[in-house]
Amino acid sequence: MTFAKGGFVYIITNKHHTVLYTGVTSNLQVRTRQHREKFYPKSFSARYNIDKLVYYCFFHGIEEAIEEEKRIKAGSRAAKIRMIENMNPEWKDLWEEVKAW
Repeated sequence: MTFAKGGFVYIITNKHHTVLYTGVTSNLQVRTRQHREKFYPKSFSARYNIDKLVYYCFFHGIEEAIEEEKRIKAGSRAAKIRMIENMNPEWKDLWEEVKAW
């Protein structure tokens, strides 16, 4: 699936869902693969074994995506959990879906 010059906001977690990481990227497939493969071994996501994609949202402009990332990061953990559960109530790893693009 090809997307224009937009961007994605995404949330990844570890297998026990104890840590949530919110990020923004113009290429969700590549960025998710980087998290999964620990491409940056000293990064927060690598250190805490955060590699399960549980939420994403596409924006037509990267600026919009960045603003949404900031809004989400400023919110509470409970708000993030509500967002995840509205999109992905079973907390499935959405990597297979994204990988197929």
